[in-house]
Amino acid sequence: MDEFAPEEDCLPLRQAIVERIRREGRMTFRDFMEMALYHPQHGYYLHRLPMGRQGDYVTSPEVGPVFGALVGRQLAEMWELLGRPSPFQVVEMGAGRGTLARDVLCWARRARPEFFAALRYCIVDRSEAMRAAQALLLSCAGLQVEHLASLATGSVEGCIVSNELVDSFPVHRVAMQAGRLQEVYVVWDGEAFREELGPPSAPALEEYFHRLGLWPGEGCYAEVNLEALAWMRDVARALRRGFVLTFDYGYEAQELYAPWRREGTLLCFRHHRPSADPYAHVGWQDMTSHVDFTSLVRAGREAGLEPLGLTTQARFLTALGIEDALRTEGLDMDGLMSRRRMVTELLDSAGLGRVRVLVQAKGVGPCRLRGLEEGTCP
Repeated sequence: MDEFAPEEDCLPLRQAIVERIRREGRMTFRDFMEMALYHPQHGYYLHRLPMGRQGDYVTSPEVGPVFGALVGRQLAEMWELLGRPSPFQVVEMGAGRGTLARDVLCWARRARPEFFAALRYCIVDRSEAMRAAQALLLSCAGLQVEHLASLATGSVEGCIVSNELVDSFPVHRVAMQAGRLQEVYVVWDGEAFREELGPPSAPALEEYFHRLGLWPGEGCYAEVNLEALAWMRDVARALRRGFVLTFDYGYEAQELYAPWRREGTLLCFRHHRPSADPYAHVGWQDMTSHVDFTSLVRAGREAGLEPLGLTTQARFLTALGIEDALRTEGLDMDGLMSRRRMVTELLDSAGLGRVRVLVQAKGVGPCRLRGLEEGTCP
């Protein structure tokens, strides 16, 4: 047992899951994942701050302020394209510790004061622990944001931003067996959780692959993120005019569901170490799966969002001028080396650089964004 997750720490959540299985019968993997990550008292995201060097994984904002400054550049261009509205609303969905919000606002205050004056930065986050951390971090920087419980229809003129949010939604796991789509269910055998296959719990799972025109290969496992499609529709409904900027790990469907990807993309992380076992350290490890950007783009288009481009984070940040971070006058050698490490990590094609960046628009008309000038994903 990992010394950082004593057995007793996992017991309350594990017991809650076991009791539900005993009461209702086997549960879909999707429901298991939702309880593990989002249980009100013991869920992974709701009782701790998992990101950062001291946590379980590092996101781009936690690498350093360069990321937030470049996102700020892109947001400022969007503000210009919309005719400099005031307020220009930036809504960040699932904002972690508030690092991106702080860095965007600090950059705007320093580099674009007229943009800063128009900015109304809002955060939607279901975690009370996260909201408290965000308020503390921002107040220490002399900044304020507005916390929203949800987004009203047509309430946003500006940009809705998320960073590594969609890949944390609970997913259905499916498998193709003897030419039939089966779903993964979780049962309790008295000593441990184990999996068994059964018919899909909802027609939407087969419809998902019908619409894609492709299926997992025989014997292959895959994930279906129905939550992502519902989220995309909610975002489109909330946006009156402006942009959606989504950063996340993922692929287009043809690559995501390729026959050589036999086990899907589900991964768990604890103290920066990956694991393929979602039943270890329940509530004390992250669970994630790659985003199907083909289905996400289609859901957005059907809800009124026009895709402007899908690119990699490396291309996006390069187009926005990340090399400028290495030309800043006044940096001593230690500062320059620190900045260089930051840039290298953000552009790493085996790490954060391969994060996908999806940009969508509504009520904007034809436009070119600087962040997409390095080209889009093939």
